[in-house]
Amino acid sequence: MASPHLPFLSFPKTPPPPPPLASPKPLTLHSPLALPSRPRATPAAAPPPDAAGAGPAAPTRGDCFLGRQLATEAAARVLAPDDAERRRRRKEKRRALARKPSGLASCYGCGAPLQTAEDAAPGYVDPATYDLKKRHHQLRTVLCGRCKLLSHGHMVTAVGGHGGYPGGKQFVSAEELREKLSYLRHEKALIVKLVDIVDFNGSFLARVRDFAGANPIILVITKVDLLPRDTDLNCIGDWVVESVVKKKLNVLSVHLTSSKSLVGITGVISEIHQEKKGRDVYILGSANVGKSAFISALLRTMAYKDPVAAAAQKYKPIQSAVPGTTLGPIEIEAFLGGGKLYDTPGVHLHHRQAAVIHADDLPSLAPQSRLKGRCFPANDTDVELSGNSLFWAGLVRIDVVKALPRTRLTFYGPKKLKVNMVPTTEADEFYKTEVGVTLTPPTGTERAEGWAGLQGVRELKIKYEELDRPACDIAISGLGWISVEPLGVPSNSADSNGEEEYDDGELHLIVQVPKPVEVFVRPPLPVGKAASQWYRYQELTEEEEELRPKWHY
Repeated sequence: MASPHLPFLSFPKTPPPPPPLASPKPLTLHSPLALPSRPRATPAAAPPPDAAGAGPAAPTRGDCFLGRQLATEAAARVLAPDDAERRRRRKEKRRALARKPSGLASCYGCGAPLQTAEDAAPGYVDPATYDLKKRHHQLRTVLCGRCKLLSHGHMVTAVGGHGGYPGGKQFVSAEELREKLSYLRHEKALIVKLVDIVDFNGSFLARVRDFAGANPIILVITKVDLLPRDTDLNCIGDWVVESVVKKKLNVLSVHLTSSKSLVGITGVISEIHQEKKGRDVYILGSANVGKSAFISALLRTMAYKDPVAAAAQKYKPIQSAVPGTTLGPIEIEAFLGGGKLYDTPGVHLHHRQAAVIHADDLPSLAPQSRLKGRCFPANDTDVELSGNSLFWAGLVRIDVVKALPRTRLTFYGPKKLKVNMVPTTEADEFYKTEVGVTLTPPTGTERAEGWAGLQGVRELKIKYEELDRPACDIAISGLGWISVEPLGVPSNSADSNGEEEYDDGELHLIVQVPKPVEVFVRPPLPVGKAASQWYRYQELTEEEEELRPKWHY
């Protein structure tokens, strides 16, 4: 039997999945307000759990804190010396500025604070006068009793201590006066430094930067009117500049001046106005170098064009031959365009002759007229220096051990101090019997008994190469200088074979002075008419000439 016909059954097939749609591109807007899209940051891969500093080995917060503390302490130990030095300097600056003169009323003559308690001390004013001047606000016009005595020629000292003056009244020490100037190095000021040409080395103040700091300095050489007649100031100016360069002191310029004849004062005024630039001007120098006299000459010259300086002349500092006249900074209204002028206390140096003699003998050390050299031996004698000793007052002894037959020593200093020559074999006995009598200062037998003598001894072997010029100068601090000429005495005969015996180019001298006093050996100062013939100017390159300070007179 045939099978029944089965109809064909068809099932629809499963359609294939549609292809993935492409991701749409980001819409780019061309509008000016559209912001640029930022790229997405990819997260950093986490370190594996066993890496150092992560996971169980990660430092705790306490460890991080301890590490920061240790690093801070280590840095502090490294920087501690610098911080301590910085703190020390700030403390020193505050202490120095505290010494700056305040508005306390002071004597216009010496700068001492006014007081009514002790009549013998500096700054004393009668109580009735003080009250009257104070009531009318005129304390700046008061002159103390000591200044009145000084203005009438009385010798009233006030400075004691190391560098002070024995035998007189001592109200303030030299150290205290130096402390009063300590604030100056922290001020913005113009420094005018004064040096005495007669005592150039003794009054130079080689450590002036301890007082002046980094402030600019104008160097003023005073008392050039005391130099011997016919001295060529061109030679003097070149000699001074060369000495300043050797001392490595950086100055703006050098001026040769005389407060008495007003030589060179105008040039200093011009330099001050050019360099002042609104700053105060301080006159600085060693004791008795002529600061008050220089200020008086300055005001007198400025008064022709500056009414402020003309008014300041009425109350100007006192001038006196007594070292230590000024006892405090004196403020002077001297400039029409601003800034003040200050007279400062002199820096008292222990190595000068003034620090060892009695206060009453101080005037004998100050030259009052033009210097005139005293030659030994004189031209009209046949005496030779070898084997002889020369005494300059009771303050200097020179033993001539070896010299040429025509060697001559020329003394430049105060005329009141006599020079005596005796054989060296008799020198000790001569000094013992004549000190205080003919060898003065010290003056009088009473002061001679307390005189310590010439304990400082310096042996000098002086080399010379040229016989037609002085070999050197022997400068005595606070007194003057001695020119050493190998062939200073003119020859009486054409035969000069006598010099061949000592033709080794050396002189041998022994110099004795009181112990603190210093002796300087320096190139000869070109003084007198003949100096312009033997003095030689330095040969310099253009660069050296540009770096050297310029001098004026």
